[in-house]
Amino acid sequence: MKRLGRYSVFVVCWFICAAAGMSAAADARKIILDTDPGADDAIAILLALNSPELDVKALTVVAGNVVVEQGVKNALKLVSLAGRCEVPVARGASRPLVQKLVTAEFFHGANGLGNVELSAPACAADPRFAPDLILELIHQYPHEITLVPVGPLTNIALALRKDPSIVGLVKEVVLMGGSIAGGNATAAAEANIYNDPEAARAVFEAGWPLTMVGLNVTEKTLFTRADRNRLARSQGRENDFAVRVLDFLVDRASGLGAGGTPMHDPLAVGAVIDRSLITTRDMWVEVETRGEFTRGETVASRHNSSDRKVWRGDHYSIDGIEKVEPNVHVAVESDARRFIDLFISRLAGK
Repeated sequence: MKRLGRYSVFVVCWFICAAAGMSAAADARKIILDTDPGADDAIAILLALNSPELDVKALTVVAGNVVVEQGVKNALKLVSLAGRCEVPVARGASRPLVQKLVTAEFFHGANGLGNVELSAPACAADPRFAPDLILELIHQYPHEITLVPVGPLTNIALALRKDPSIVGLVKEVVLMGGSIAGGNATAAAEANIYNDPEAARAVFEAGWPLTMVGLNVTEKTLFTRADRNRLARSQGRENDFAVRVLDFLVDRASGLGAGGTPMHDPLAVGAVIDRSLITTRDMWVEVETRGEFTRGETVASRHNSSDRKVWRGDHYSIDGIEKVEPNVHVAVESDARRFIDLFISRLAGK
């Protein structure tokens, strides 16, 4: 057999490597990251942009942690930092469907990025309204898009309201929000759901495959000061930014008596990268929209059943059990240490 020269070997290797890269890109999961950046949103965005398992088709911005204008500015700064101007950043809803907006600069810093300043963005915002861009991408890639909302669900609800057919076209929804063990915005409600319960109710009742990564797992997935020190051993523009934001978050958590900062939004992204990072149970989940003390609570039926009552003259009597079909894959455990290792490996040196 004729030997290949050095140039021929190089060409063959180049084609093999290129083919492997194309195959990896083709296998990546197409996602739309709907976000309200937000300090933990910021590191979730960087995790998504630096994970080859994910093909980020858009960042759609909703009001939540900060007003929507600040959120768009933050998202543009992050894609600029990562050198990813090809990822569209679209402005979405500026307020919840019904109630007044509640922002959270106390937890995220005055600029939403833990008071860490970044250069003016090199990337420009997409002119499309975020819910319209969501609809466009779902129809462009039917059965391929995973929606990853990590803020209030207003943009998703608006897209649903405009075109309910997307329920059958979305691959999956994996959201950060809710809880089956109490809230953080109130005693009962988690912040993302509390910030727009009507939108959340529409999303939970839509009928698509839905995974809820809630406080009951994110508050056990802590990024500690020791983890921060591990990440700080390497340097890079994204690496160094993440360290400074995590400094802010860890300090804030420490001031509130916690041993580390919960990785709320990053864990939802991690669950899309590697589903084995969370354990789920199927439950029927409803969103409370009227309760005086429970508005925004995600009410989960752990047994997927309720008592069946019949009228007995002057009172009701239980005469059996009514089963309900689960509508949500509820995260009940996370492999916290393995996720933190994954997160650090993806941003180290970037």
